Amino acid sequence: MASNRSRTSSNWRQQALVSMPRRPGSTPFRELLRRMLLAALLLTLSTLIVWFDRDSYVDNTGQDGISLVDAIYYSTVTVTTTGYGDITPLAPHARLINAIVVTPLRIGFLVLLVGTTLEVLANEGRRGMKDAAWRKRMRNHTVIIGYGTKGRAAVNTLRRHELPMDKIVVIDVNSQNVNDANIDGVAAFQGDGSRRDLLHRVEIGKAREVIITLDRDDTAILTTLTVRQLNPRAHIVVSVREHENVPLLRQSGADMVVTSSDTVGRLMGLSSVNPFVGTVMEDLLTHGEGLEVGLRQVKPEEVGNSPGAITDEKVLGVVRHEVLRRYYDPTVESLQLGDSLVVVRRSATPAKPYPNFHADDDF
Repeated sequence: MASNRSRTSSNWRQQALVSMPRRPGSTPFRELLRRMLLAALLLTLSTLIVWFDRDSYVDNTGQDGISLVDAIYYSTVTVTTTGYGDITPLAPHARLINAIVVTPLRIGFLVLLVGTTLEVLANEGRRGMKDAAWRKRMRNHTVIIGYGTKGRAAVNTLRRHELPMDKIVVIDVNSQNVNDANIDGVAAFQGDGSRRDLLHRVEIGKAREVIITLDRDDTAILTTLTVRQLNPRAHIVVSVREHENVPLLRQSGADMVVTSSDTVGRLMGLSSVNPFVGTVMEDLLTHGEGLEVGLRQVKPEEVGNSPGAITDEKVLGVVRHEVLRRYYDPTVESLQLGDSLVVVRRSATPAKPYPNFHADDDF
């Protein structure tokens, strides 16, 4: 866990820009208006300072004293760094106040009004150009709809299998989840994954794979239907809670459906009835814990051998012509070039010891 968190932090630091969620209801123009009001407040404060200390200022042009209009005029030309010099502080304390108080107000005014105006306009233009460039690059990518616990686990698995992070995009309705996806180095959109306009923005029609991990089964069904209509070729994997919804998901276009409640229930049952079997199953599902399941191509020296002849790994299945066959299938008794093997192999991380059960325990 610590190494994964460290890797995530490193990936985040390497990002040039991080997409942060905006406050609810915030827009660029509303943000600009808010900062303009702050700038007006600074201008008002500067005007009040000059007006209440008007006897310490001299009007070199009119020679008729400092009026409220003169105070507004002086503050305006001062905070905007125009400085015509016709009205100047004469008393030493007035000059000191200008140096200590009015000058910081002037700097704050410029930062708020001029700097942030350019920043808002430049950022919006840059974001638009980045979005257009990103959409042009998106081909054969993976779309993950829902970035909860299951969505994060899916991204971590794809990362461990060396899928480029710039080929993954996340959709989630929660702004915090979108922010977490950005920190994890993944592009993300905030919104409802069943909306067609949002799916078009993530280039769903050009995606290679779509992973749907939503909290509600009815939302998952609707999202699967929409995704399948927009992309008839993508491989769609969906997570559902209840087993009775699996047929609906398959009819909606899902290629693979994972029932989270059944899977957890079976693992708990195995762990209760036969702890050894349950421990091995948990081991297979946990990365870096003794054993792991993987997929690899047949090596040239393995061509012609049977799956059982491979000794350093245990072959569970053979993928030939995009069809999975079990290791005992007579059609794969002789491995061919181009076959893929589903294997159980030793993890690079040493395994934890199994619980201290005895062979004569009554299960």
